[in-house]
Amino acid sequence: MRMQPRHIGLALAAAMLLARCGGTATDAGTGDYVQELLKARAATDAQFRNSPNEPIPPDAMDTLLPLSYFPPDPDYVVAASLKPAAQRVVVDMPTSTGELRKEERVGVLEFVLKGQPMALAAFHEAGTDMTHLFIPFRDLTSGTETYQAGRYLDLELTPTGLYNIDFNRAYNPYCYYNSKFDCPYPPAENRLTIPIRAGQRLPPSKPH
Repeated sequence: MRMQPRHIGLALAAAMLLARCGGTATDAGTGDYVQELLKARAATDAQFRNSPNEPIPPDAMDTLLPLSYFPPDPDYVVAASLKPAAQRVVVDMPTSTGELRKEERVGVLEFVLKGQPMALAAFHEAGTDMTHLFIPFRDLTSGTETYQAGRYLDLELTPTGLYNIDFNRAYNPYCYYNSKFDCPYPPAENRLTIPIRAGQRLPPSKPH
C-alpha cells in the first residue's frame, strides 16, 4: 500500500508558496498571477515525468502528461475564515484501497463563491504536527469533468484563521494516476453543490 503524500513534491510546494505570496483574492486576476500559476503547472509536469512511479507509472506518462487543467480563473480565488471545531474529533476517512485514514477535523472554512455561502471542513492527519490544512472535496464536475473520487486543496496554516482558497490549485489524488496509492475520499460534508471548473480536470476527450 502506498500512502497519498500530503504534498505533491517540489512543484506543489512552489504552488503553495505562490498562494502565500501572490495568489490572493485581490490580485489573482493579474498577469503575474496567471503566469506564475502556469509555471507551477509546468513544473508539476516536469516533476512527475522525472519521478517514475511517483506517482505516474512509466507506461502511462505519455497518456497522462501533460496534466489537464481548467483555464486560470480569478473568480475561483476566494477569502475564507476558519471556524474552529469546538472539539477536534478524529474521524476514520475511507480511502481508495479500502483502508481507513485517521484525520483530525480542525474546523470549517466558510466563504462565498459565485455569490453563494459555502463551507468546507478542514483536516490534518491525526498524530502529526499541524503545519497546513487538508481539504478534500467533490463538486458537480466530479465523475464527468474531474476525477470521480474528488480533488484536494492544501492551505498553509495561518495564525489569524483567515485564508485564501484558490480552486485553481485543486489537484488530483495520487490514486488517479496509480491505484497503488492510498488516497482519502472527501467526506459527505465536503460535497459542494456547484461545479468547480478550476484546477485539475480530466482530459476532455478521455473520460476516466
